[in-house]
This record gives sequence, structure tokens and C-alpha cells, in this order.
Amino acid sequence: MADDQDLHARWAATLLRASGGTSGTPGTPSASGIDPAPYAERLLARWAEPQRRYHTTDHLAAVLDHIDVLEEHAEDPELVRLAAWFHDAVYAPDRSENEERSARLAERALPEAGLTEEQTAEVARLVRLTVTHDPAEGDTNGEALCDADLAILAAPPDAYAAYAAAVREEYAFVPDEAFRQGRAEVLRQLMALPRLFRTPYGTSHWETPARENLATELKLLSP
Repeated sequence: MADDQDLHARWAATLLRASGGTSGTPGTPSASGIDPAPYAERLLARWAEPQRRYHTTDHLAAVLDHIDVLEEHAEDPELVRLAAWFHDAVYAPDRSENEERSARLAERALPEAGLTEEQTAEVARLVRLTVTHDPAEGDTNGEALCDADLAILAAPPDAYAAYAAAVREEYAFVPDEAFRQGRAEVLRQLMALPRLFRTPYGTSHWETPARENLATELKLLSP
């Protein structure tokens, strides 16, 4: 389970750096004089909603960890981290506009938290990019976020199996046959991509195991 206290501290540090400071702790005002704690509390409450099985605080923490690995690739890693916080902040498995609603949440919250209009727009753009996970060539912020979000695909087999099972639990309202067909189509679309990962680290460390995991799951879904 993700440590909420650690996530609070990571949020505070990111918000302070993004708004012009160097470090941060829960309850300490950011460079703009804004207390970051209430924002973290509201976001973490969203990430802990009961309908979630995979898109939980564990997923948030994992994406942030992967961004730490990829931060040298990103033009502005702090904005990438903020986008990670918001990218699944709104999540209902039976809705198709989660990313758009999450981006709008960022557009409302981040100016209040002290970010500039340009920074807020970039975070919202990155959140919307997670609809397709298809950043343009040279979009280093987008590449870092999308690779970090998809890194679970390259997890060891047991961890990947747990991820796949959690996704199935989130879609428990979908009948088995319909889920198998839909999930298999998603996997085929991913496998058809020329590259799953865009950063040099993702390409060298995650591409091969991810494709092996996808192929294994697709085989298990076949009749």
C-alpha cells in the first residue's frame, strides 16, 4: 500500500518546486504562500475511492517513482509529476471522459495552488495526452508521463498478473465474454504500435518485457 504521508510530502515538494521554491513539507506554504496539504488531501481522497482496484494510490505512487527514473528526459519534470497526480484523479470505469474531467480539475485547482496559466495549461495538456499515450516526437514531457504510466506493462509476470486482475475487478460490471473481447482488442492495439515506450530508458528497459506480458495475457484471453 502506498504511504499517504510520503505522498503528501512528495506533493508538497513538487508544488513548491513548480511554483519557484526548492523543497516542501505538508503544512508548509508553497512559494506562492499556498498551503499544499488540502490539495493533497482532496486528491488522495479521489485516488482512494471504492470503485478503484488498479487506479489507486499505489498506481499514483508507482507512476511518480517511474517519473523519478525518467526525469532527466523531461523538459519540466515537476509539471510531469503534477500531471501524474491529476491524470486519473477522476476515474469511473463506466465513463469515457475521465481524462477530460481530470484535466479540467487540474485547470481549476492549479491556479489556486499558485501555478501560472502556462504551467496549468501544460499539466492539463499532459493529462489529456493519457487518452492516447501517443506524444508527438520531441514532446519530452509527454514521453516521460506516458512511459511512466505504461511502465506497469513491463512489470515482472506476477506483478503484471496482479495488474490484469485488478483491471478486471474494476470492470466487474462487464460480462466475462464482453470483457475478454474488449480487453483483447486493447492488447492488440497496444501490440500493433511501433513503440510502446518513447524515452531511451523505456525503450531499452521496458519495451521487450512489456510485449512479452501483453502476448501472454492475450493468449490467456483467447478461447
